[in-house]
Amino acid sequence: MSVWTKRHVTVVVSGGIASYKALVLIRSLMKQGAVVRVAMTAHAAEFVTPLTFQTLTQQPVVLDEFTTTDPQHVVHVALADWTEVMVLVPATANLIAKVANGLADDAATTTVLATTAPKFVVPAMNSHMYANPATQRNLEQLTADGLHVLTPATGMLAEGYAGQGRLPEPEAILAWLTDQLIQLTPDLPLAGRHVVVTAGGTREALDPVRFITNRSSGKMGYALAQVAREMGATVTLISATTHLPVPTGVTIVPVDSASSLLTAVRTAFDDADILVMAAAVSDYRPTELATQKIKKPAGHGDLMLQLTETPDILKTLAAEKKHQYVVGFAAETQDLLANANRKLTHKKLDLLVANDVSQPGVGFNGDTNQVTLLRPHQQPVTTELASKTAIAKIILETAIADGALN
Repeated sequence: MSVWTKRHVTVVVSGGIASYKALVLIRSLMKQGAVVRVAMTAHAAEFVTPLTFQTLTQQPVVLDEFTTTDPQHVVHVALADWTEVMVLVPATANLIAKVANGLADDAATTTVLATTAPKFVVPAMNSHMYANPATQRNLEQLTADGLHVLTPATGMLAEGYAGQGRLPEPEAILAWLTDQLIQLTPDLPLAGRHVVVTAGGTREALDPVRFITNRSSGKMGYALAQVAREMGATVTLISATTHLPVPTGVTIVPVDSASSLLTAVRTAFDDADILVMAAAVSDYRPTELATQKIKKPAGHGDLMLQLTETPDILKTLAAEKKHQYVVGFAAETQDLLANANRKLTHKKLDLLVANDVSQPGVGFNGDTNQVTLLRPHQQPVTTELASKTAIAKIILETAIADGALN
């Protein structure tokens, strides 16, 4: 269940060239489960028609507070009371000035003034208007009054030159709104808990140019970090990959080798409630690291590498745990249950997530996964093939049901 599920969200749209982006944001909020209504300024209606918002939301649009089909309710007060979350997007300099000074001269601003719901302001305007001391003073006043303000993006403006004031893309706005709402929602399943997730394939250097690694993309670990955050946790993501976008609200700790991963996990482990070791850790590293690039032998002969075992991070941390719930992963190509059960027992884990990466759509690099969950003295549970986000949710819900937070 999303933090947006069944939330009553009022989007206040003011008049700017970026008004059309509010449509995309509203669609995204609805996909997350929110029920959305719109209040517009008269200037906003010059850019996008009220009918467009009404058709999209399947809800009446508030534009004129003196037009009503229900004489028993004052339009702006009824909408304000209905609202659980209010988003002002795009918030022009004019709208910001009115709200900062308590002015209410149309349906949109009277609704803003009347609601007690959390308010989120997404400014968009010309860069000179944004930098104007009056605008900055008004934004400071909004923050002082408890409103949440997103810093606008820097980029090409409608005027044909670049500057700060551009409305962020809807996906970035949604990510920010989601993280802000998570912080304001104390009853989420992992609220107040610390979840540490490792992700990606570690690299063991041979020389300054080459390294030993594996096929892990890190997508499963990143999905776990994102879902843990959406469930309210404080999340530390210790990542051996750098090509994936970091989930909003998650603390990222970059690592490369098994040794650096162990150091980072040990640092975060003491105050962790749940450790999820989704990283694919190299089992071996070169005995010696060459200080210069290894050259091809004369005569094109074979090159012999001597390898030594890397630290078993999962076994080490599981043996040191006190209150922590430890989740491991096992990527197998044969004898899935036999190998996974052996790892579960040998490493003294609370939960092992095993998958057969030889199967189509399972494991490395893809966006889907199918796993078998193993716990001590319990029957294995195999999931359907699903998105890695859906699998992450199953893993964390299993940990919670298994007493991870007790």
